[in-house]
Amino acid sequence: MKIFSVLTLVLLALNLPLQAKVELPEQICSHMVIQQQTKAKLWGWARNGAKIDVTVSWNKEIYTTKADKTGRWEVFIDTPAASFVPQQLTISDGEPIVLDDVLVGEVWLASGQSNMEMPLRGFWNCPVEESAQTIALSGQYRDKIRYLTIEKQECFTPQDKVKGSWKICTPENAISFGATAFYFAENLTRILDVPIGIINNAWGGSKVEGWLPKEVLKEYGEPYTEEDILKIDQGYHRPEIMYNGVHNPIVGYTIRGCIWYQGESNVGLDKTFVERMSKLIQLWRKEWNQGDFPFYMVEIAPYEYGWDPQAARLREAQHKVCEIVPNTDIISTSDLVYSDEISQIHPRQKAKVGQRLSYLALSGTYGLKGFPSHGPSFKSMEVKDGKVILQFNNIDDGFDTLNTVEGFEVCGDDHKFVKARAKSTGREIELISEEVKTPIAVRYCFHNFEISTIGGANGLPLVPFRTDQFE
Repeated sequence: MKIFSVLTLVLLALNLPLQAKVELPEQICSHMVIQQQTKAKLWGWARNGAKIDVTVSWNKEIYTTKADKTGRWEVFIDTPAASFVPQQLTISDGEPIVLDDVLVGEVWLASGQSNMEMPLRGFWNCPVEESAQTIALSGQYRDKIRYLTIEKQECFTPQDKVKGSWKICTPENAISFGATAFYFAENLTRILDVPIGIINNAWGGSKVEGWLPKEVLKEYGEPYTEEDILKIDQGYHRPEIMYNGVHNPIVGYTIRGCIWYQGESNVGLDKTFVERMSKLIQLWRKEWNQGDFPFYMVEIAPYEYGWDPQAARLREAQHKVCEIVPNTDIISTSDLVYSDEISQIHPRQKAKVGQRLSYLALSGTYGLKGFPSHGPSFKSMEVKDGKVILQFNNIDDGFDTLNTVEGFEVCGDDHKFVKARAKSTGREIELISEEVKTPIAVRYCFHNFEISTIGGANGLPLVPFRTDQFE
């Protein structure tokens, strides 16, 4: 007993662990989903120089690595094709940790601000449409959808660890799952017939700048000292804190791609949004080292923001990002609000948002045919005898109505836009205004809050647009 006591005191004095046991990030745990048919990254911490063995149940292969001088280790394991059969991983440096009920499937990162964070139960005075039924039936996806919600932590230096572990899909758990990403996952697992894992790393109110590191923000002249950042009263508007606190700890968890629902807090900052959002996508892809993984965005919904049309310009900037950054795309949500939601920044039709995101992934990432991934978008205009004739992309099957529609405006040389009478004629739209005899520009739903009234025959809305670049 005396010898043991002396040895214990020596180990404590040297600050050495009494047990040889690997430490894992909370995100590498039982019930997790790992990306199929790739080299999936695992990591953790152990003693300096410790030998780490990872054994996987699907082929009994052992993967070996060593902890570096800081104690951190990482290893890449070969993963099989997706399956609903639970697997097991054993990670050991002499004392094993066993991870049970691991599924192999498709893993997607879901990030952004509150509309991505919004859980199935909704927010205060802010419901998700038909969520009670969704939650009640969620147990049918127990072995098909797994969900990981990253807990918030505000930090001024990059962190290695963050709280958040994988949850099985049950009504008790699903009530807290982010709604948009859940509906995205539901469609994917039903159509692809594979397990889907969602890492929901969203933070309500966050700007793009909150998800960028200090080095990038310095280039933009943004606040970058802790003192500067703390002067920003609304914590969720602070730059870099999301990047440091919740993003950096999960970088490298092997994913298929990212879905992004953000932009509301950047309304009014559209002139800088394109460059900064493009930088975010490029930076994250570099950090993950998985090539140009797909990055699918959601157009911000109509809402009574400040000076009109600030929100319309931000939506326009979102679409520009997808025009210049490869393997990106965006869905329009201009029709997914109700008239009484003009003062509600969290529209309740989250199921259709998630489903439309899934159409982008199904067609763009998984190569499946027949999915209505894009609605009509502006192509060209011409003026004949005072009448404007508009032509569009993605209109093979025509519009969803041949009646008069709302939301179109025209202007003349005075740059004052007025409402125009609009009628679809199959694949074109004709505009007439008695107030503007010689139209030079057209706008459609180019306001903070205006609900789209026309779409393609595939059920997706006409993307809001303008043909001018007036201030």
